Amino acid sequence: MKCPFCGCEDSRVIDSRSVEEGASIRRRRECPRCGRRFTTYEKYEQIPLLVIKRDGRREMFDSKKILAGLLRAFEKRPFTYEQIQSLTAQIENEIRASGENEVKSTKIGEVVMAHLEKIDQIAYVRFASVYRQFADVNSFMQEIQNMLDKGK
Repeated sequence: MKCPFCGCEDSRVIDSRSVEEGASIRRRRECPRCGRRFTTYEKYEQIPLLVIKRDGRREMFDSKKILAGLLRAFEKRPFTYEQIQSLTAQIENEIRASGENEVKSTKIGEVVMAHLEKIDQIAYVRFASVYRQFADVNSFMQEIQNMLDKGK
């Protein structure tokens, strides 16, 4: 693996561990020339997954978008970045497990919300407020009431 700092074509693996529930391997490496350390990830190659947007456009699936949405939803909540990354991997695995090459963005949103509803109600409401594009306070209150009714 090429060193990102000095460009040396050789590096040594110092540590390897499984991450994302075994879906990838994290490797710590050290460059023999400059001595600096860096991290690489090894992941199996996946079949491209297209997302069908609400307006009919198609784009490549990007789990970083789910991660960004979750980070906003979990802002100032008692969850670590690693927990949020793990949740992102679970969501991606669930979406890919359907075996479809194309998935609607609404399906992705529903999967995310189903996970959030089980984990953290505040994060769920934050995500839902953006995802469901609430038109007014009444629709927002209705979502909260639905959530409270499920808890009874």
